[in-house]
Amino acid sequence: MRCARNCRGTIEDGYCNTCGMAPSKNPVAPPASSAPAPAPVPAPAVGARSERTATARRPRSTATTRTASARTGSARTGSRRRFGGGLVDVAPLPPRDPAGAVMPVAEVPEDKRYCPNCNNPVGRARGDRPGRTAGFCPSCGEPFDFAPKLSPGDLVAGQYVVVGALAHGGLGWIHLATDRNVSDRWVVLKGLLNAGSADALAAAVAERRFLAEVEHPGIVKIYNFVEHDGAGYIVMEYVGGASLKDILKQRWARAGQPDPLPVDQALAYVLEIMPAFGYLHDRGLIYCDFKPDNVIQTGDQVKMIDLGGVVHIDDQDAALYGTLGYQAPEIAQAGPSPQSDIYTIGRTLAVLATDFRTVQTVHRDSLPARDDVDVYKRHESFYRLVQRATRPDPAERFADTAEMTEQMLGVLREVLATDGTPRPAPSRLFTGELRIDVRPQGGHAHDDGPDWRWLPVPLVDLADPAAAFLASVTVTDPRAVLALLGRAPEHTAEVQLRALRAYIELGRDAHAEAARLLNAIVTEFGHDWRVAWYEGLLALAGGDTGRARDRFDAVYSALPGEPAPKLALGLSLESAGRHAEAAEYYDVVSRTDPAYTTAAGGLARCRLEAGDRDGAVEAYNRVPGTSAAYRTSQVDAVRALVRSRQGSLADVTALATAAGMIERLEMESAQLAALRAELLERALTAMTNGAKLPVAVLGDGAAPGGHAAERDVRFALEAAYREMARAAAGAERIRLVDLANAARPWTRT
Repeated sequence: MRCARNCRGTIEDGYCNTCGMAPSKNPVAPPASSAPAPAPVPAPAVGARSERTATARRPRSTATTRTASARTGSARTGSRRRFGGGLVDVAPLPPRDPAGAVMPVAEVPEDKRYCPNCNNPVGRARGDRPGRTAGFCPSCGEPFDFAPKLSPGDLVAGQYVVVGALAHGGLGWIHLATDRNVSDRWVVLKGLLNAGSADALAAAVAERRFLAEVEHPGIVKIYNFVEHDGAGYIVMEYVGGASLKDILKQRWARAGQPDPLPVDQALAYVLEIMPAFGYLHDRGLIYCDFKPDNVIQTGDQVKMIDLGGVVHIDDQDAALYGTLGYQAPEIAQAGPSPQSDIYTIGRTLAVLATDFRTVQTVHRDSLPARDDVDVYKRHESFYRLVQRATRPDPAERFADTAEMTEQMLGVLREVLATDGTPRPAPSRLFTGELRIDVRPQGGHAHDDGPDWRWLPVPLVDLADPAAAFLASVTVTDPRAVLALLGRAPEHTAEVQLRALRAYIELGRDAHAEAARLLNAIVTEFGHDWRVAWYEGLLALAGGDTGRARDRFDAVYSALPGEPAPKLALGLSLESAGRHAEAAEYYDVVSRTDPAYTTAAGGLARCRLEAGDRDGAVEAYNRVPGTSAAYRTSQVDAVRALVRSRQGSLADVTALATAAGMIERLEMESAQLAALRAELLERALTAMTNGAKLPVAVLGDGAAPGGHAAERDVRFALEAAYREMARAAAGAERIRLVDLANAARPWTRT
């Protein structure tokens, strides 16, 4: 059908192929598209981007730029570089010939052709007729042109010689070129996919304005902005390597099925790029379109590429570009912010570490349930990290990239500890545990219940005006603490939180006053993780284990990389009699950082409740030899070996092992004698019931090999009782001497 608008064109796909107008008898208004955006196009190792959606801007209030983290350090080991704060060894990618990355045929596949305005399919084949590479969208009339504007050999701006096309993306073609003016270095020319798109043109102009100021080792470098035949091109550094999306595709190809990165590698890659986000946010720039396509590993480093979506946080009019499934849901109404970037980081982590093929469909604004994803089930802290980063409410996400980086490092240390090698680091939010291993003679840990007083304490915020004053409060008696706090120069949040802990320490008679003060703190200063922590502490001290568990769980979700909330959850669950669940949290904490000896003790108690004596001994043995709790834990391990849960006979191997542990302990002779007496009592009972025990149960001085005789066991038990009696007095001494006489075998003298 001919066009009826006084031109020589014909109507194709609903529009004139010459003037681009709809037939006059059938005007078409641009509809609001409900069709899903296309899936991202694989990006090679250059500044390529996948198809993206433009988000209309609405008026919004000016956001505040937040502080960012310092660059994560790394250490080199030979030719390999350790990512993720020096914790993860990542093999460098071999050098890649830039010319080998050029596309043999520079064309956009038909199934990747979408309207730049409404995202509906365009340029598709009909019958025997191939799809058009240029024309007008049949849905909205927007012109499209997927043909590259540059050809091999073209000289751009009198300086850049085009080698060929590398890729196409949401904002244009990517070309490889050489720079004649700078030693024929390889560069990338990035142009517009559709020169007629106002949004694409605006994005290119914005990119030129912002990127001229960007200078960071983790961000691709922009050299120049030039024009050629009426089109604009950004000249940027060529980054030869593979994008994280390419790495995922290669793993999939080798495995024949989805094969995500191990969690530690996913975290390490993203940790390397976090300083680049901090750099941008410090300058009021928001990246907007972070995803695996836009991170490239080249050699032993990673870089963030494709800054076409970068906008200034105060720019009210710039078009926003993002990718479906990654872009924060609030960005169209509230505009970009550091929290919208944090959302894209969380989504990227989920894609890298899990089989997340529903990222742009079923779960484009949510995460799968934890129980549906094996990685999330195995690494709860990783799940909570991703969950907080991608919460629908921006205010509930991490405050800035510095906070998220710190929690990512904590989660990474926890994940790495599953190999049996702890990689602990001091917390910047909590003290260490407050366990004191002072017990009366004969006391032992597995008879003690969990105690909330063992838990770490949140550190004072150094930005608080009263921080210096609080550092001078060194008394420990809660009444003395309250008296000193009454003379504080001002009653800041930290002063009141310290008073709150003192009221909790005073006992249940003061808990009503603690609750009143807690409500006042929330009213005056708001509700954050510290308030939730003290709510949990007050509940646990008052015996409300359900409330305590709920509050500590909230702190865990806010700080997934911190051991303290997990330790508090373990104590709460153990106090409630839920030993199996408590053991899981204790296990994670003590495995990640053995300095938390409370976790090892709690794990041992829970395992003993389940009848797992060997597991309890393994838990006690996690306590490092340099810890003040080491001796106590070894004593408890010995008693776990010689005692069974319900008083049944101790097995022969356990008694021999316990005897060897006693010999290695450095304690007062009377305390060692008490342990030896308990072991020998069990040995004598076992022998009376027909068991044959190795001579090792007799301890130091026993001849190796063979079985112990009952006579020898009795003499050893007598000696242990007499050693204990020498350190005792009064009635206790008489009792021990009587036991020694009763244990001594009959002799002629």
